[in-house]
Amino acid sequence: MEIILCIETGTDICSVALARNGNLLSLRESGEGRGHAQNLSIYIDEILRENDLSCDDLSAVAISIGPGSYTGLRIGSSLAKGICFASNIPLIAISTLQAMTIGAFADFNAGILDVENIDGCIFAPMIDARRMEVYTQLFNSKGEALNDISAEIITETSFESYKDSDFIIFGDGAEKCKDALNVKSVSFENILPSARNMVTLAQQYFEEKKFVDIAYFEPLYLKDFIGTTKKKNPLLMPIQRRNKKVGNDNSK
Repeated sequence: MEIILCIETGTDICSVALARNGNLLSLRESGEGRGHAQNLSIYIDEILRENDLSCDDLSAVAISIGPGSYTGLRIGSSLAKGICFASNIPLIAISTLQAMTIGAFADFNAGILDVENIDGCIFAPMIDARRMEVYTQLFNSKGEALNDISAEIITETSFESYKDSDFIIFGDGAEKCKDALNVKSVSFENILPSARNMVTLAQQYFEEKKFVDIAYFEPLYLKDFIGTTKKKNPLLMPIQRRNKKVGNDNSK
């Protein structure tokens, strides 16, 4: 029986999920922005306690590697490493953009996406990287990566080689594309990073023993740290703290 703790801190969303054998048990997340350092350890303690578990019961910790916020990624990776060292368990690294795409597939299968058919569509998760720049990677409808993760300045010529494809764009950087991209058609979806979307990959990587070196692991920053005062993102305003145990909805 594999019990895996999943941690996502690459954006303004602080999210923690607990899974058993690839099935979500509990989720905590909020979009409070700069509260990661305070909230993360609290969320981990809460979901372990409500499932009568401790860190010693974990089989592994899965951490979102980014790209995203320098500070947020460092907070998440530091705590994940600490748990792994203390409990002598492996660390799993998962791309934030790939996990977001898995979330998009799950929403389509649940009938949530405003899209009738995803065959042939290009999935473009986007994380805000200031100004007109986003962190992104393109995936096909099978979930296969079409290019490398990169920081892109969005213009009308962005992704020109895929201009005849239907795009599904999501994430907190998606708004930058609404009046810029020159592609066949675009569907904008409200899909943001969440630890719940890491569960399937975390289980797969665990079974494949696809672990990273705890001592030398570093998140995918892409850009050097620049200290700024960050503005509130309107896309995150509807997100309230979620306090959820699967099968027993205690949402506030």
